[in-house]
Amino acid sequence: MPEINETNRNLFAQYTIEEKQRLYQAATELYSENKRQLFDRLVLNRTRHICVVLEDIFQSHNASAVLRSCDCFGVQDIHVVENRNRYAPNSDVSMGSDKWVDYYKHPSILQTYDELRAKGYRIIATLPHENDTLITDLDISQPTALVFGTELTGLTPEAIDHADGYVKVPMYGFTESFNISVCAALSLFYLTEKMRANPAIDWRLTEEEQITLKLYWSMQVIHDGRRVMEHISTNLFGNR
Repeated sequence: MPEINETNRNLFAQYTIEEKQRLYQAATELYSENKRQLFDRLVLNRTRHICVVLEDIFQSHNASAVLRSCDCFGVQDIHVVENRNRYAPNSDVSMGSDKWVDYYKHPSILQTYDELRAKGYRIIATLPHENDTLITDLDISQPTALVFGTELTGLTPEAIDHADGYVKVPMYGFTESFNISVCAALSLFYLTEKMRANPAIDWRLTEEEQITLKLYWSMQVIHDGRRVMEHISTNLFGNR
């Protein structure tokens, strides 16, 4: 079963939340109770309040490491902008995390920004500039998209100029910047901990988002998961 991406993202869109719950209950009969309990526990810590945007990353191992960090910190959505470089997850680095997170591919940074703003996100570019806001001081009361640039040149002027704000990770050594995957991991650690500690932020997935995500996760642990899920659906609801 491939990662959660544009080829299967709307797979369960036709179902009501009650139907999704029935599908999930049927699917859990095909794998262990321990796995079901794991899904039920982990989905409670998933969030779309914070998401990540990667602009034209040309080293797949760095982008894959960011996916791994997103999974570890419960960040569900990663947006990949492919201006020149095509991205495919490196399984040796991602350690299978691409199976558990959603990633979206976009042809341009401005289209990405437009789509995220339409969903209520504030666009925050990560930069090493002296006057930028420290990551620890960033206001995340609003849904926040963190934007990371290429390994050598950073974000493009277009990505910088059209962002809503700027943030930096503090550094005290001779080196002028962190590796992108390290910068992303540090940023996500700070912000997800801050988010979870704030009772005023409604950061969890909705009930329907949670059950939908558990359906995708179920497909990852069932052999030929998509075909099996379609078979379960036919048995429960007939042909759609």
